[in-house]
Amino acid sequence: MKLYKSLLLLITCCLFSTLAFAEKNSRQIYIAKYKELAIAEMKRTGIPASITLAQGLLESGNGNSTLAAKANNHFGIKCHDWTGPSIEIDDDKKNECFRKYKDPYQSYKDHSEFLTSRSRYEFLFKLKPTDYKGWAKGLKKAGYATHPKYAHMLIDIIEEEELYLFDSDAKKYESKRSEKSSFEKNLGDLDLRLEVANGVHFVKVIKGDTFYNLEKNMGISRSKLLKYNELPKDYVLGIDQILYFHKKRNKAARGYNFHLVKSGENLYDIAQKYCVKLKRIRKLNGFSKRDEVSEGDRVYLRKR
Repeated sequence: MKLYKSLLLLITCCLFSTLAFAEKNSRQIYIAKYKELAIAEMKRTGIPASITLAQGLLESGNGNSTLAAKANNHFGIKCHDWTGPSIEIDDDKKNECFRKYKDPYQSYKDHSEFLTSRSRYEFLFKLKPTDYKGWAKGLKKAGYATHPKYAHMLIDIIEEEELYLFDSDAKKYESKRSEKSSFEKNLGDLDLRLEVANGVHFVKVIKGDTFYNLEKNMGISRSKLLKYNELPKDYVLGIDQILYFHKKRNKAARGYNFHLVKSGENLYDIAQKYCVKLKRIRKLNGFSKRDEVSEGDRVYLRKR
């Protein structure tokens, strides 16, 4: 009996270890399984493979969702005018009707048909096949999903996993994935990247940084990062931009009374450079929201 219990405990531990490992690597496992399907559908319909894979990863929880497991539905497509098999699952409402497929291939194919056969998605096919950001924002705009951050979540997945490489050269993806991603290389050095301006910590964005990863590793929500840096909700990070982790100040540090505008600079650039709130700079200088600056202008950063 003791031997039986020991064996049972060992099997249970192994099972949990396997599940934990599978969960940790589920994104890569999912991509390896379905990348060829996504590429084939891209060639057939023009839908970027990066978008298809990102939607599949997001909507199916990396292939682990109940909908994917029980109905092979990887894209959260509801019944609508569907006459085939279906399954009822709680979503926005209780017992909502979702399409059920024979296998994942049918789900991928129907996802393509869903986008190509509805007029509300027509404008997406005018975008360049490599414009995954345009596609992500367009899907949200057209009402594919109700989550307010849907576009950003797709973009983050695409950039974290470098899925955009599938849209142009899949071979580059394979070679890049054999190395550590830029973010993985620099994540351990995030503390070393921290700088201070006007008493507030910031980093300069590098390749591989996303709002998702910064939120995850710094414990600061995307909404707060956008607020602290006075950025719009649909903003996508750019290389070398300054990103503050706390509220900016109402005036510049002592000794920085004004700034002489250089070629190409705008008020927002100056606000980020000195860690001063943009609306405060406008108030200090009597600028309206429409006013901008030109090379050689003097912009005050503290009370005169």
